[in-house]
Amino acid sequence: MVIGVLQHSTYSQFGNFTGSSLSKISIVLIVVGVSIVLVSLLGHIGAFMENTSMLGSFICILIVILLLELLTGGAFYILHSRTALLKMNSDINTKTREAIYKYDPENRDPVNRIQEKLSCCGADTYTDWYRSGGWAKQDAVPDSCCVVKKPGCGQQKEEINKKGCSMAIKLFLLKNIVWVGAVCIGLGITAVTEGLFLQKCLKDIFNFCL
Repeated sequence: MVIGVLQHSTYSQFGNFTGSSLSKISIVLIVVGVSIVLVSLLGHIGAFMENTSMLGSFICILIVILLLELLTGGAFYILHSRTALLKMNSDINTKTREAIYKYDPENRDPVNRIQEKLSCCGADTYTDWYRSGGWAKQDAVPDSCCVVKKPGCGQQKEEINKKGCSMAIKLFLLKNIVWVGAVCIGLGITAVTEGLFLQKCLKDIFNFCL
């Protein structure tokens, strides 16, 4: 659940540049996380009370959650496949250039946050700002491009980041996609182990009752 919340917070910052697919996957992680908390509580209560019906329900629900975890982890790795990478690469390039060249009131804050967070400037390079229709100063860049942000620093080329934000966004997202996918699969394996253990407990309780 914590992973889902953190990833949703992270990916929502990039929604203007990547679309909504990554945010949707992180929402699935949050739902799965909440379900795990509730189902784990059910399992522990069932084990404590030696309630076979409750433990049986726990195992069934655990299997469903396991499938969701594995599917979510698989979705992240599918995003890492060659075809998906090419699609994401194209989308980010297009949306980042559009955001820079328009630079309208709707996307100014997201653009500036990304430039500060990832230490980048422009879409492909800082000179993209010189061709931006929404940026009035054609001989300067926004102060969010600066290595050390201060008023007017965008007018000094030696004080700004030169790398473009398209590549910076792609590298940042790819690192997160691989990490989250691995965690989801790891959680799925943990769930299998826990399910097998509780299945054994259920069998022992059933044999004891007989």
